[in-house]
Amino acid sequence: MNCDYFGVCGSCKIYPDYEEQLQKKCKKFEELFEISPAVFTSPPSHYRARAEFGFVNGSYSMYAKEGGRVQIERCPIVIEPIQKMMPKLRTALNAHPTLSHKLFRIDFLSGLSGDMLVTLVYHKKLDEAWEEEAKALAQDLGIAIVGRSRGQKRVVKRDYIIEELLVDGKVYRYKQYEGSFTQPNPYVNIKMIAWVLEQSRSLEGDLLELYCGAGNFTLPLAQNFVKVLATEVSKTSIKAARENIALNSAENIEFVRLSSQEVSEALQGTRTFRRLSHIDLDSYNFSTVFVDPPRAGLDSATRELVAGFENIIYISCNPTTLHRDLRELQTTHTIHKMAIFDQFPYTEHLESGVVLHKK
Repeated sequence: MNCDYFGVCGSCKIYPDYEEQLQKKCKKFEELFEISPAVFTSPPSHYRARAEFGFVNGSYSMYAKEGGRVQIERCPIVIEPIQKMMPKLRTALNAHPTLSHKLFRIDFLSGLSGDMLVTLVYHKKLDEAWEEEAKALAQDLGIAIVGRSRGQKRVVKRDYIIEELLVDGKVYRYKQYEGSFTQPNPYVNIKMIAWVLEQSRSLEGDLLELYCGAGNFTLPLAQNFVKVLATEVSKTSIKAARENIALNSAENIEFVRLSSQEVSEALQGTRTFRRLSHIDLDSYNFSTVFVDPPRAGLDSATRELVAGFENIIYISCNPTTLHRDLRELQTTHTIHKMAIFDQFPYTEHLESGVVLHKK
């Protein structure tokens, strides 16, 4: 990847040669797990569908590697729609003082569908004059806009995008809300979904999913199971997930806002939840649990919960906590398949997937 700011900007930290950085991360992973996983690569540039930039003196900026900020004209890691929009948006903002005054951050959310949402974050109160100019800007550039300042959120057009992912010949549509979690690299995300689909194709019964987000994996996975119960603690993500059921005409999924600890309590019958009042847990024949936890991995209660399932599919964004969790899970389960997904090129981060079957 060619970048004018590599080594100065603090975003990309390692090995500007794509293959070199990937090989070094894979070697480190293999030494930790003592296994050679399947490896799924990312495009070497233009792969990131969400990005956050500072806006200083009319220019985009990033945190500098050695502290402070560095002004940038372009960013080769963002997907093409964002890269093309960046100069157009900057020119338009600088031509309208109402929009550029006290603007300090710009967030982009886009996807392979080309749909785009821009969030403008200010150190000032946003008034009707701001909203009128923002509406004109959204119309001119063909984007949706959200304006934010302390205690304020003004939505121009809408506060979400519709993403479209082609996986195994089928298009899945996702409503992705501003500020909520989405997979940042759609190219690798497609490979992750396809891999999970393949690994679960021969499994039977019902699926329990923890940390389901907006249904990124849930919607495709549903075809491989009789019924799916998917849980997530974020209200915004659950809202999007339920709307995504309608977007994809899925009929065998129930999304519920519960933490992993609450799921454990509900399944053990130690606590009842009104959020589950419309669901008959006894009607589920769970054979498989799918987890995609945050970087902290699984807590002890959740590890105990998932250890009771015949099959475990685990997507991890942190090899260290995954290694910790697998040490315990391997007392009851055997690793069947393992894969690496280079979701975050030029950083130390590495996504991985593991399939375990009960001994």
